[in-house]
Amino acid sequence: MAVITAAVATDVAQVPVAAAQGGVPPGSVGYVSPTYISFDDPLTLVSGQVLPSYELAVETYGELNEARNNAVLVCHALNASHHVAGMSRENPKDVGWWDNMVGPGKALDTDRFFVIGVNNIGSCFGSTGPASIRPDTGQPWGSSFPVLTIEDWVHAQVRLADHFGIERFAAVMGGSLGGMQALSWAITYPARVGHCIVIASTPRLSAQNIGFNEVARRSIISDPDFHGGDYLAHNTVPRRGLALARMLGHITYLSDDVMAAKFGRTQRAPAEDGDFHYGYDVEFEVESYLRYQGEKFSDYFDANTYLLITRALDYFDPARQAGGDLARALAQVQADFLLVSFSTDWRFPPERSHEIVQALLKNNRPVTYAEIDAPHGHDAFLLEDPRYHAVVQGYYDRIAYKLGLSERRRTHGVLA
Repeated sequence: MAVITAAVATDVAQVPVAAAQGGVPPGSVGYVSPTYISFDDPLTLVSGQVLPSYELAVETYGELNEARNNAVLVCHALNASHHVAGMSRENPKDVGWWDNMVGPGKALDTDRFFVIGVNNIGSCFGSTGPASIRPDTGQPWGSSFPVLTIEDWVHAQVRLADHFGIERFAAVMGGSLGGMQALSWAITYPARVGHCIVIASTPRLSAQNIGFNEVARRSIISDPDFHGGDYLAHNTVPRRGLALARMLGHITYLSDDVMAAKFGRTQRAPAEDGDFHYGYDVEFEVESYLRYQGEKFSDYFDANTYLLITRALDYFDPARQAGGDLARALAQVQADFLLVSFSTDWRFPPERSHEIVQALLKNNRPVTYAEIDAPHGHDAFLLEDPRYHAVVQGYYDRIAYKLGLSERRRTHGVLA
């Protein structure tokens, strides 16, 4: 138990003080810092390549109970990280990417569950990745970092579970790419997952989605500053390519209705002479927004990480090993499932979730499905929609009841 306590990111002792000073909003897990956990045993990857050692950046919230049966693993999407909830101790404005979902009294209630947020290998937020130093050369891995799959992330996360002494997760949960990881957990390690929560996700990418990823990758690779992936050795970063990749991706995360409501066809203010100067500079507000998002992304994200993760997305297809039959691929799962999709998500539309539901029903697996009528597109899984959060909260209430966990002590951050 002492090892687990040492790895808990929330400084519980400081939360009441900060809250009294107005520094911690109700329902927040408070100020958090990551823990870095090293694994020295080589990890053999699906490609056959071997990662000799690796480090995972982790944040945890809540307390692991004596039975060690209240743990929930949260898997992140493409550009997210281990920082799932709370406020970074180094930068209080850096709030966890799923802070509206995870915390005391929230849908995933840290008063009852021990929540683990982990940054995947290959990422650029603290875990071993292309920008990390390669042990045998003393130089950044760069383009030589091994090819990764979602299954590789799951194998690495299993070792993390072992580190915490967790034999079986109460739930493995994720949205988008994180949902694929949750699904892979249920298939690859069926005895170690009690519940699988897959949100705004898919059992495989469509040709269109693979096409979007390829255009984004090509924008990075074509940047003169890419240098074959070894840009760090040239003291540069392919910022233009990264920015373009993010702009393209961002368009696919939003629905047409949201973009119309947010920007419409609004043009920026005319020049001082009162005339619009037509050309190829920023003229429409949506252009300004996308350029801002792209430039901001290029400041903090690693180009090789983007290439690795989008390829892992492309490769994921659990039915491939079962002759294209998803039901056969899911035949050995033991988890109960919750799937949530959103009506305007055209990147991973509800039809993809329907495929998973039907495959589970063919195997007589318990499955709960909710389709939320929301206007926000793919990004809806990150937003605070009361109907969506009520579904997730109700499902976790059922899990807690089955496990005999304590009654919910808070409701939406307020003492009940």
